Amino acid sequence: MKAAILHGPRELRVEASGTPEPGGGDALVRVAVAGLCGTDYSIFSGDRRVSYPRVMGHEFVGRGEVVAVGPDVQTLQPGQKVAVEPNYSCGICPLCREGNRNLCLARTAVGIDVDGCFAELVRVPVRCCWAAPAGVADDDLMVTEPLAVVVRAVARGQVRQGETAAVVGAGTLGLLALQVLAARGARVLVVSRSTRRFALADELGAAATHAVADGPLDEAARAFSGREGIDCVVETAGTPEAVGHALALVRPGGRVVLTGLPHEATAVPFFSVVRREVTIVGSMIYQDEFAEAMRLVAAGQVRTRPLITHRFALDEIERAFVAHRDPAAIKVAVLL
Repeated sequence: MKAAILHGPRELRVEASGTPEPGGGDALVRVAVAGLCGTDYSIFSGDRRVSYPRVMGHEFVGRGEVVAVGPDVQTLQPGQKVAVEPNYSCGICPLCREGNRNLCLARTAVGIDVDGCFAELVRVPVRCCWAAPAGVADDDLMVTEPLAVVVRAVARGQVRQGETAAVVGAGTLGLLALQVLAARGARVLVVSRSTRRFALADELGAAATHAVADGPLDEAARAFSGREGIDCVVETAGTPEAVGHALALVRPGGRVVLTGLPHEATAVPFFSVVRREVTIVGSMIYQDEFAEAMRLVAAGQVRTRPLITHRFALDEIERAFVAHRDPAAIKVAVLL
């Protein structure tokens, strides 16, 4: 088969590779389309080290040859289209046994710890394969993985019909979170450092947008909500500044959900957090949110195709990585 293999930082070559052999409980999936995200770029650039050589990629939809090994596997059939959950836990540690498998310290990530989906075929555990809804296009399902991330985040924020919500960041996660919040019946304010994607945010259901440089965030939050601030803020940008922006937007007694992973120290004014009884929760990837993510897409409540700004064949994957750094890019797709 053909695969994009990373041999070292920025040493990515599309070349012939052996077809993976599925073991017991595995599925061999023929990849239809894969997404490229910031994690992939950090691995490509060497900022996040992996064992080399490594087939990269973790956001994907598979179609065609799906082979499950094991006589008791009833969930997949050859030729079935699936969206693949690219993280799987050990299943035996205390965290897994109590239901927190997304927090498993021995969690395996496809495309990082094991070979991924920038290849014609990929081997994954059967339990990672979610049957795709009939009639939903590959492009629409390609972002099921990041969509599941924000489905969990919104649920962690306990967002209710009629509440106000804000999304900090207007990248892929932010624009998906906007739609999930709107589907929950919230009025949504999108906050970003740049106005570049505000027209698309409006198209996808934002009630209002606000650029960080256009005025104090607490004032914008009060104007939008008609009260002391926003009920629930979902942070998706993954920077220390974004955490501060979320805390500036939220009302006393409100909730902040952090989905980003800032690697720098983050200054938090805990006096204000305590004085206002702000609830801050982290939200780490997903547990069982894939089914709900696909339901939202199938029902038309979340539109994913407008987020795909670039498409490249596997042979052009180096161009795909260049495009990912283009400020105009939202989601880059690799077609197989």
